[in-house]
Amino acid sequence: MAGNSRTTFTKRSKERARQEKRAEKSQKMEQRKLQKQAAPAERTGEPVIQYDEDGQPIALAFDDF
Repeated sequence: MAGNSRTTFTKRSKERARQEKRAEKSQKMEQRKLQKQAAPAERTGEPVIQYDEDGQPIALAFDDF
């Protein structure tokens, strides 16, 4: 019977490691999901024309393209 306890302990430790890895993976997925929701909208390639308080368009900069 003494030989059985070693395999049981090994199985339990492996299963615990699997559960921890699964939990970490789940946390990472949740963080990415939250970051994706909080991230600004992706650029469509079209420049965004901004207007000043007088209603005149602001000149586009190099970064706007």
